[in-house]
Parts: sequence; C-alpha cells; structure tokens
Amino acid sequence: MKRSVCFILVLALLLLPRGGTARAETPALAIAAPAAILMEKETGQVLYEKKADEPGFPASVTKIMTLLLIIEAMESGAFTPEDTVVASERAASFGGSCVYLEAGEHMSVRDMLKCIAVVSANDCAVAMAEFLCGSEEAFVKKMNDRAKELGLRHTHFSNCTGLFDDGQHFTTARDVALMSRELIRHESVKEYTTIWMDSIRDGSFELVNTNKLVYWYPGCTGLKTGYTSTARYCLSATAERNGVEYIAVVMHGETADSRNRDAETLLSYAFANFRLIPLQNGALPLLPVELGMMRAAPLALEGPGVQLAEKGEAPAYALTLPSSVPAPLKKGQRVGSLRVTVGGKTLAEVPVCAAEDVPRIGFGGLFLRLTLSLFGVHE
Repeated sequence: MKRSVCFILVLALLLLPRGGTARAETPALAIAAPAAILMEKETGQVLYEKKADEPGFPASVTKIMTLLLIIEAMESGAFTPEDTVVASERAASFGGSCVYLEAGEHMSVRDMLKCIAVVSANDCAVAMAEFLCGSEEAFVKKMNDRAKELGLRHTHFSNCTGLFDDGQHFTTARDVALMSRELIRHESVKEYTTIWMDSIRDGSFELVNTNKLVYWYPGCTGLKTGYTSTARYCLSATAERNGVEYIAVVMHGETADSRNRDAETLLSYAFANFRLIPLQNGALPLLPVELGMMRAAPLALEGPGVQLAEKGEAPAYALTLPSSVPAPLKKGQRVGSLRVTVGGKTLAEVPVCAAEDVPRIGFGGLFLRLTLSLFGVHE
C-alpha cells in the first residue's frame, strides 16, 4: 500500500508544470502559415505564437524598419513631408515592386512614403535611404543599429527593400511584431498605411494597396506585405477597435489568400476574446512624507497603465500603501503596490512609486514650519 502511494505521489510530481509561474497555452487556432504571432500594442503581450523565433527571409516586410527610420527622422524635424527627393540612377534602376522612378525625377517625401507603404516601391525605398543617409549601405547600418536598440535578437538586414536574399537578410515573426509595434506608435504612419487607392504624378500613376485587409477588414491600420519566391507570402497586419490595437504577423504562407485568412483569424480571435483594462481606478492619493520639504508626495504607477485581460467580469482594485514614509524620497522609489483582480484572480500587481523627489527638510525649514504651526498658519 505504501509503495502504491509513493508511486502516485512521484507520478503527480512528474506531471506538475515545471518552472515558476504557469504560462498560458497557445490557443488552437487554424493557422496555415509556418510561423506567426499575435501581439497587443500597448502591453506587448503575446496571445498566440507559432515558431515565432525561427529566422527566415521576410521579403518586403523589411520595409517596416525602412518606414520606421523615415518616420522617426521626419518627426525629429530632419525634413518635412513636403521636402523634395531626387531619384538617383541607382534608385531608378530597381525593379520588382516599383513606381518606375526616372533618374533625376523629383518627388515629395509624402509621395515617396505613400509609394513605399501602399505598393511596396523598392525604387522609392532606396531613394529615401539615400536621401536620409547618403547611401543605402549607410541606411542599412542604421536599420541594424535600430534593430539592436529594439532588442530584435534574430534580425539582420543587408538591404532596405527585402528584394534580395543573400543569406544575411533575415528576421522572425516575433521581431517583425516588435518592429511593427514600434512603427504604429507613430500615428502619422497610418496616414500612408491605411490608403486603399491613391495616385502620384498628378493622378497619372495609380496606387492600390498590396494589403487587401485595408479594404475589407474593419479597423485595419496597415501594415506591410511581402512576397518573393524564397520568402513566400508574408504580412504584418495591424487593426484597431475601441482603443485596442493588435499586430498579427504571418510569415511564409503558401498563397496570398491563406496569408490574409491567417491574419484575419488572429485579429478576430483577439478582438472577440480580449480587452484592455485600466490599471488605475481614479486618482492615486498623496502619501504623507515625514520631515520632507513637501508634506505629501504625489504617486504614480510604474509601467504601462493598462493590462490585457479576457473579456468578462469588471476588475477590482486594492491599493497597499504605508501611512507615511520618511524623507528623503526619490522619484521612482517604490512605496506600495496596486493589485488588480478579475473574478477573484490576480491580473496584475503594479508597483506604486513616488512621482517627484522629496528632499529632507533642513533645520531652518523645520523651524519655520514649527513657528507657523504655533500661529495656526499652514503651508
């Protein structure tokens, strides 16, 4: 009998999940593509993944990083959408998806961005790379530097278009989602990525978006397609409804239709099952500070102010703070926590920190404070 009990206990221990906190299982979605991922923009939370860290050639999905560098430079004031770009002979020589730039042709930054975002124009991508950095090589270095800054662990670029696969140009579904997340933080890019049909050259050259979801998927905000015979059909699709935006990356699909179906499946799953919950229910109180230059310190939550949760019950909030803290108090110093629960389960426990520095009061200030209090005067 004892042996039987021991065997059952050992078997139970072996079947327990390894590690610390349990991780939610990837849902059983019908995703045909070899690699995919679903991410929420604000929190970066991953809701689904399939071989998301397997490197491969991304084709024109590369241009997400190209667009990011252009938008960041433009928003920093380096140039305006109305500034003129002159196409070089090299830029004009690029084929594949293009708008057939001629050497010496003048085009505004706005139209260049439109062409890159809508029809994946390789010639415009190279022209903008040269406009920003003097050469595509210098621009590609900036692409790789920015990838490192974003923590893209399995990404390396050798060109700004995704037109060529030399074995040194690769990324993953997860890294595409992360660079996409960074790009859509810039709302200005959606002026271009949400275009379905437009034109350039005074209406003589029509543009139709390669991302068909822009036309028919409700709330679609972009973002970028890609195709070569090596990469097959790739897509980073973004969509926003009711203040929440999701990123669905599908890599190396067999057809454009299957790629689009996969993206729609991922996005629709997210919208149907999840919501963003605010991690603060009203204003945080002031925290009394003993012997501080300020009698009480304002407080702030650390990290994002929202959390992704399954749809269901309303959240409950429990704030834990001491009655007071001694000075000095440093901005960002943790003083308590806020626990958010849904249906009795903890959704998040967020650090509560000082929002400002509160130095310790000096002898002169303390004397003045005591003197004023004797006369009933309060600071």
